[in-house]
Amino acid sequence: MVDIKHTLVIETNPHSIYNALTTEDGLSSWWTPNTQANAEIGSIAKFPFEGDYIKHMEIVDLISDKFVRWRCLEGDKEWINTEITFKLVQKDLPSLQLKHPEVKGQLEQSKNGIKTVVLFEHRNWKAYSPSFAECSYTWAIFLRSLKLYWE
Repeated sequence: MVDIKHTLVIETNPHSIYNALTTEDGLSSWWTPNTQANAEIGSIAKFPFEGDYIKHMEIVDLISDKFVRWRCLEGDKEWINTEITFKLVQKDLPSLQLKHPEVKGQLEQSKNGIKTVVLFEHRNWKAYSPSFAECSYTWAIFLRSLKLYWE
């Protein structure tokens, strides 16, 4: 199995990011318009894209202001049964630099005192494929949209 992983710093608090990951308005603002979602474990979120294509995600885990996990039920065949997670970490700057040295450059460029590290994973792909590669790139673009939404 292979996984997509991205780590980014967003200059806002975890609560704001959590809302962008769990509410219809938030998800529609950075991922895809007209999202249908409830912040309830076991519910099914619907993410419509161009044409009749809709991704269905089961909400598997929610820890307020800290963690979100979805499991793909419908969508591209390579996405089925993959899991998408967002872990939100907020600590003082020295602790973030020590715990997450991979974001040193992002932390140095930040202007705001409030910083949240977002650890994103799209896990359990069966194999590396052209679709995997494209999806990794596309997730990076959408995560940038999430960042720009708050900054």
